[in-house]
Amino acid sequence: MHTPCRDVEFSGHLSSVVNKLAPIRRRLMNHPIYKSLYSIEDLRIFMSHHVFAVWDFMSLLKSLQVELTCVTIPWLPPQYANASRLINEIVLVEESDSLGDGRYISHFSLYLEAMKECGANTQLIDHFIDCLYQGFTVEEALTSNEIPESVQTFIAGTFAVIASKNTWEVASAFTFGREEIIPDMFRNFDLEHSSTGLGTGTSIFRKYLDLHIVTDEHEHMPLALRLVQFLCQDDERKWQEVVVSAESAIERRIALWDGVYAAICSRSAG
Repeated sequence: MHTPCRDVEFSGHLSSVVNKLAPIRRRLMNHPIYKSLYSIEDLRIFMSHHVFAVWDFMSLLKSLQVELTCVTIPWLPPQYANASRLINEIVLVEESDSLGDGRYISHFSLYLEAMKECGANTQLIDHFIDCLYQGFTVEEALTSNEIPESVQTFIAGTFAVIASKNTWEVASAFTFGREEIIPDMFRNFDLEHSSTGLGTGTSIFRKYLDLHIVTDEHEHMPLALRLVQFLCQDDERKWQEVVVSAESAIERRIALWDGVYAAICSRSAG
């Protein structure tokens, strides 16, 4: 059961958004994907799809950083220092988290380490990133190899929101389509019911899940919610667009899970 973040007051506009999103949120949390990882092979399929969502999360975040802080030269003081602080705090952890052993790593790179530990194929995501390094557009990189259609659609939707340049809509997709749902999503994954066991080769993946359950719920979610409040204030139009953007983001997640689930079921049937 979803419990609103204790660090943010769910009242007024924010409470209204949460209530309007409740039905689609329930659909997401009841998806069969969470109890479909019966074997290490299932997990490998899941991770080969999900890693693209881990990657495009950073583009949502960095687009907010571009809009709300100054990342160009000459430097200019940000117009909204509070918003700048909120975003920079999240970026610091997501892009260069401390592992506690003297190493710093992005959560995306940590996920890649988890994939390698469990034997998941990183060829598609590696080639995709290589294409971006070479100057290909995101669309070109997506169509340059056999990336699943559900993944392509998910990323295309994310970048359509980014291209809108409406900061409150981007913040909504980031907040309600990522930070707010991730803790409960990750809690839903049942890695203990497998008949063959999912213990060997999954320690980094479990660490990744636990890290985001704790960090997102107690640190990043409150920051993101406050950012939405700050960007919208009492503008009714913006709050309406926040709901639409959030609903679309969650629908894209459901469609992504549909694609992963179909791939897992197809392997099992074969």
